[in-house]
Amino acid sequence: MTNNVSSRLRPAVVRPGARVAVVSPSSPIDRAELDRGLDGLRALGFEPVWDEDTLAKDGYVAGPASSRAAAFLRAWEDPTVSALVASRGGYGSAQILPWLDPARLRATPKLFIGYSDTTAILTWLTVHCGLTALHGPMIERRIAALDAGVHVESLRAALAGGAAGRLMAPASVEVLQLGEAEGLLLGGTVALLCASLGTPYAFMPPAGSVLFLEDVQERPFRLDRMLTQLRLAGVFDRASAVVFGDMPGCDDAGGLTAREVAACVLRDFRGPVLWGFPSGHTTGPLWTLPLGVRVRVVTGATPGVIVDEEAVV
Repeated sequence: MTNNVSSRLRPAVVRPGARVAVVSPSSPIDRAELDRGLDGLRALGFEPVWDEDTLAKDGYVAGPASSRAAAFLRAWEDPTVSALVASRGGYGSAQILPWLDPARLRATPKLFIGYSDTTAILTWLTVHCGLTALHGPMIERRIAALDAGVHVESLRAALAGGAAGRLMAPASVEVLQLGEAEGLLLGGTVALLCASLGTPYAFMPPAGSVLFLEDVQERPFRLDRMLTQLRLAGVFDRASAVVFGDMPGCDDAGGLTAREVAACVLRDFRGPVLWGFPSGHTTGPLWTLPLGVRVRVVTGATPGVIVDEEAVV
């Protein structure tokens, strides 16, 4: 199944009024923040679904891994649920991967929405299971804050099937390297992608992929270490383009910036490189990127990402 692009499945569109399940595959969420997020989902026009497992707490994770996996699968296989959204990141998503059988997930394809620690799930779904997913807002601090935390237009387009043909060109995007390329958009938080290497769930994208890479609070030398690890593992050799996120908190005061580190590590990369796409960890509203779909990266007068395929049907 791994990297089997020809058999990629896309779930149905998520229409207004659809039931969206809130799941907690990583760290526990505060009840007050969950309530704000449920109100945010209602304001977006969806019916939120959740159970007590969403609020489970076992130290720094939201309950035992087997329980988190069971809750995820219950929501995934519920025929009345159209999509799943993570309550928050933190830590723990990789622990549930052994329970997420690709055949079982492909039998009832759904959209999963998340970022940060849930990169482990996004990678499993898109690279190994042949599904699409959304690198988009979670409940905590995003949907709970709604307009202040979410770029609503890109989220709605990704859910409802209005993304194809759109140029996504936030004003913050800069060009590190000129060019134009296309491929499947895959990726997520750099630390999680690196942590997957050497496991059965490794991030090893198909040749010609467009990589989206983002992180937060990683000092330049740590970012250099992780990007170098991806380079030595051959991940960049399989990429046609690279799009970086905002990388907030990744600069050293008076020293190297994350942008300079990225430019240095990718100095021999043959393809376009963009910097500053505000998806994932970002200080402003989070833009939703569809993963597992074909996109084009352009670096002309208006640099950005053109979505050639929908994540939904």
